[in-house]
Amino acid sequence: MFNNCTFVTGAQMQLSDKPTLSLAPMMDYTDRHMRYLIRLMSQHALLYTEMVTTGAILHGNRALFLKYHPLEHPLALQLGGSDPTDLAAVSRIANDQGFDEINLNIGCPSDRVQKGRFGACLMAEPELVAECIHAMQKHCQIPVTVKTRIGIDDHDSYAFLTHFIDTVAATGCNTFIIHARKAWLQGLSPKENRTVPPLSYDSVYDLKKDYPHLNIQINGGIQKHEQIQEHLKHVDGVMLGRVAVNHPYLFAEIDQRYFNVNKAMVSREEILNKYIDYAEKELQEGAPLRHLTKPLLGLYKGQPGARKWRQVLSQAFPPTLGLEIIQQALAAQKSAITKLVEL
Repeated sequence: MFNNCTFVTGAQMQLSDKPTLSLAPMMDYTDRHMRYLIRLMSQHALLYTEMVTTGAILHGNRALFLKYHPLEHPLALQLGGSDPTDLAAVSRIANDQGFDEINLNIGCPSDRVQKGRFGACLMAEPELVAECIHAMQKHCQIPVTVKTRIGIDDHDSYAFLTHFIDTVAATGCNTFIIHARKAWLQGLSPKENRTVPPLSYDSVYDLKKDYPHLNIQINGGIQKHEQIQEHLKHVDGVMLGRVAVNHPYLFAEIDQRYFNVNKAMVSREEILNKYIDYAEKELQEGAPLRHLTKPLLGLYKGQPGARKWRQVLSQAFPPTLGLEIIQQALAAQKSAITKLVEL
């Protein structure tokens, strides 16, 4: 139990004068291929893995779950679990594997996750979360952070949220990424929980006002640079989720806008050329073609010919088809532009 005790650890994250812009952990999306694509656009964005359960790492194909490309740094591993001993063991493994941060998921509301007693339901057990965080900190030298909601079910008062923050921060954990929606543990699917509960950005802003010594980052419904800039007036960082799937090229401006990088934005075709080189090696090592093309679907979002690009990349691939599908999609996109000009 943690009763307003403060633990000093070697893995506390120091507040920085630079904002944190990050790619959210998203199941079935932020695999190593998507992370590599995003890194081709931004050198400074912090990338998060999909949530991986402690059981998968301790008893499953550890090499597969923890595989990443060296280019992905800075890279955070997001864990799902609630057993302090297991979380401590995996934290040691993650530290040795070279991850830059470990993040504990206190936000996922799926039935499967709840049955495993982790994710968003742990907001109701802040003392257990604190015990988990403390165990993790003792077994690694990298920052241990928390991603959570603003509440669950009818427990959605600001007092409920601050009690959770107080209890967990007592361990020395000082970075909290807040999805600015509560989660309904019953009655809504995970997809609905990303859109149906209303956003409450002010709750996250209030946290930063009341806990100026903590690193408070915001997540949820953020789609444009104008929104990012507004949030950064109030909090320390912004985590981008679904927009990275639908419009990944948004990341191409991050280094210039937020980190004072004085170089031209990389073009979509430059990104593709580098990604194809990467994909060729991955394909030779057995990566499925569909997994390699999936991150590219939204690359031309908002551009002429974007629909043709997606149509070609989304088709059912014949067994003999390889990465030429990307060139075919690009040709279809350019052809659509030509037809528009001719009209």
